[in-house]
Amino acid sequence: MNKSVDGGEGGTRRHGGRYVYEELRRQILTLKLKPGAPLDEISLAAQFGLSRSPVRDALARLISEGLVTILPNRTTLVTPFEIEEFPKYVSALDLIQRAVTRLAATHRTDADLARIRHADDVYMKAIDSGDFQAMSETNKAFHIAIAQAANNPYFLGYYERLLGEGQRLLHLHFDYTVNSPTASKLDRDHLEIIDAIAKRDADGAERAAHEHTMLFQKRFLDYMKQNTLESMAV
Repeated sequence: MNKSVDGGEGGTRRHGGRYVYEELRRQILTLKLKPGAPLDEISLAAQFGLSRSPVRDALARLISEGLVTILPNRTTLVTPFEIEEFPKYVSALDLIQRAVTRLAATHRTDADLARIRHADDVYMKAIDSGDFQAMSETNKAFHIAIAQAANNPYFLGYYERLLGEGQRLLHLHFDYTVNSPTASKLDRDHLEIIDAIAKRDADGAERAAHEHTMLFQKRFLDYMKQNTLESMAV
């Protein structure tokens, strides 16, 4: 890590914290850092060649996103994901995804619709690239564009956190869907959602959002049936 970037100690700290955040986030979302893995400030500072302050800043940001957790004994670790909690996660995702997509169909502007379509185009390019992290990031960006069109900041903040917490599951979902010969292949999965929003069809948008969540659930459960996850500390 080049500590001279941005000039001055304060600039270095800001840049260093951003780098640590982006790198740790990448490792968490791609499961290089597995759920439950401990995160020690001193060790991370040594690893990145930085002081503890930018590491602490990066961890604080990851905690705010739900990707890192501090236990009552002050131990910091990658947020565990209990597989038995998956139905609850899907239930929450389904509820808010239906709500924001319905609102987007009601409130969207032409500019909103253009951003949603562009976000889906970027997602499709990520699928073509085969980069699972890019696929999960662009999928999230697509759904955030819909939430922004819904024009309700309370939904937006919660939805963004929920999508972020689910990106590790999406990584497994994409891995399985791309590489398994028996999986239903990724296609323009967002097309019905976009069409309903374009038509201002609130009922159709909500229905398409629900079907999209159920497709994610099916693919993930299919993955679970064919993989033991014994190597994951879930």
